[in-house]
Amino acid sequence: MIRWPTETIRLYSAACGRCAMKILIDDVKEVPKELSYTEDVAELNSRLASGVQDYRIADGLVVDLTHYRAGLDLFFQGTLRGEGRGTCSRCAEEYPFPVDVPFTFVLTPRAAGDTAEHELTEDDLSLSFYDGKEIDVTPLVHEQAILALPTRPLCSEECLGLCTRCGTNLNAGPCACPPARASLAVLQGIARAR
Repeated sequence: MIRWPTETIRLYSAACGRCAMKILIDDVKEVPKELSYTEDVAELNSRLASGVQDYRIADGLVVDLTHYRAGLDLFFQGTLRGEGRGTCSRCAEEYPFPVDVPFTFVLTPRAAGDTAEHELTEDDLSLSFYDGKEIDVTPLVHEQAILALPTRPLCSEECLGLCTRCGTNLNAGPCACPPARASLAVLQGIARAR
């Protein structure tokens, strides 16, 4: 297994303006080859910040990757590991969560994927393509990390959230607001009127 020291990745990042793990297509052989490195997450966090801003990835993502070829198709499989940070949608507090994601993707040459003359099938929709002399693994890793994020950020299923009147985090204890009797009395009055 090849282990890329974090320092090597950072030096590459300083030289090119962003950190990218690129694999030469000629280096992808029929015999599986293992690779382990830490993926820089600055660009990924920038993408996450441009959206709803519910998530970010702390530090870096440890990527364990095996790659091999079968004919012209390139196969990549492995795991991403790191720590995510979310902002709870109920209490608005930041919380950590583990990122531990297995992934598999197959790349086929773009020239072989010409779909202009026939209708796409479901299998075609799961294909990714490559062209050129190298594969930039970084966008593929970022895509897998984004797909692994929870659909709704919650610090826990038992989170009590915020008081709708004063904004106190109810996980820390009850707030000083009086009970909501007026709302209940209005509902009871409506029920009696029927």
